[in-house]
Amino acid sequence: MKDIHILLVEDNEGDIVLTKEALSDAKIKNKVSVAKDGEEAIRFVNAGINGDEHLLPDLILLDINLPKVDGKEVLHYIKTHPSLKKIPVVMLTTSSSELDVIDSYNNYANCFITKPVDFNKFFEVVRMIEDFWITIVKLPSKD
Repeated sequence: MKDIHILLVEDNEGDIVLTKEALSDAKIKNKVSVAKDGEEAIRFVNAGINGDEHLLPDLILLDINLPKVDGKEVLHYIKTHPSLKKIPVVMLTTSSSELDVIDSYNNYANCFITKPVDFNKFFEVVRMIEDFWITIVKLPSKD
């Protein structure tokens, strides 16, 4: 199985550390890149489509509440761009707002997960995301 590149778009340092730690215990090797705001996430994926294809992620974990450009706008950008729209996007956020859920799915999020506040449950959720999206699901190739 090939290495998986995950783009984590998250501004909370604690959640970044926990997510990366949970993903580092992976059954398969993966690379995790981090963007700490929406502008940085858009720059990151644009670099991938403008020549640095190794930067294009296989999976994006996207928070909604981000500085500069919020996660909903990042999701809309990704899912309306011909070179990016096939990348699965998992909304991983503290929000449980029904409006956020509806907006995310209306903009073609692949799933919406509310982050648990409990450390152990958060760790477990990240592992479940990894198990599903990396071990079970066949991700599209970058070709």
